[in-house]
Amino acid sequence: MKIILISVLTLFSLIQSQASAEEHSAEALLLQMNQASQQLNYELSYILIKKNSIEPLVFRHASVSGHRLAHLVYLSGPVREVIRRGEVVSYIEPGMEPFSIQSGQMIAPLIPLLNSDIKTLSQYYDFVLMGRSREAGSASQVVRVVPKDGTRYSYMLWVDEKSSLPLRADLVDRDGEVLEQYRTVSYSVNEKIAEYMSRLNDVELPGVITLPESKTTVSSWQVGWIPDGFKPHNLHRYKMLKIEKLVESQMYSDGLFNFSVYVSERDSTSLQGHLVRQGRRTLQSYVKGNKEITVVGDIPPETAKHIAQSVVFNSGTVKQKALSSKGEQPVTDEGTQP
Repeated sequence: MKIILISVLTLFSLIQSQASAEEHSAEALLLQMNQASQQLNYELSYILIKKNSIEPLVFRHASVSGHRLAHLVYLSGPVREVIRRGEVVSYIEPGMEPFSIQSGQMIAPLIPLLNSDIKTLSQYYDFVLMGRSREAGSASQVVRVVPKDGTRYSYMLWVDEKSSLPLRADLVDRDGEVLEQYRTVSYSVNEKIAEYMSRLNDVELPGVITLPESKTTVSSWQVGWIPDGFKPHNLHRYKMLKIEKLVESQMYSDGLFNFSVYVSERDSTSLQGHLVRQGRRTLQSYVKGNKEITVVGDIPPETAKHIAQSVVFNSGTVKQKALSSKGEQPVTDEGTQP
């Protein structure tokens, strides 16, 4: 009996060691992918597949004398482009004036985890090697990125064995349903891309928008529960046009997914427990007393509902925490939303 027990414990220890080694290997692969995506000169032509649409895009990246250049182009419909030159990102969208902002992040449909902080994400996600496959004509390693707490979505990533660039990403819900896909059709890694991209330095782009300085604010509500890893960002207060309804909102992010909480006075348009889910995006409303709470973001409906119901209101006021690019700091932005 003692021999059997020792054998079982030894087998269990071996299984644990193998799982730990695979997780470490998967994390190392993602770190290599992250480094390659920031240092190589490359072009990715891919399609973003959603439930009711397919969007073709091309993304080019180059590092010229330590200066990062990136260019995303939408290949169908009106002209739409996002250009990054160092820490300045410019947006060219139909129906609005082009503008630039000071930022190291492009708000655009890029292949997920392209510029994510893998070390930070490893605190809240498990990285699991799933084996080898083939994507865009190249051998790839498949990695599953799954939340440790089960409160958010997962990703399946196909990482090119030669370049370490991501060639495919599937967003998967907790039932295993694929909500959207990024699939590379063709890609190239060569120095000529750097020569081509260096021309962006000579392109005349709109000046950087100067945002007003943030001010400390307080509010009568706070979120009682959020999944581990989500950090609060700017707290906003504004009036909705036409109906003059005052709304406060705060965004949360874990570096991979985002959601926002909106709080306003209850009125005749408020809906108790209203739920809308479209692909990755969930909208969950909840009425508590004379307040309407709405959670909108890239999270499962169950998580959105839990967050909305956790919001508490105080008779006085509480300081809302927020994160700025310089660290933790309460901020506010008052105005009117168009």
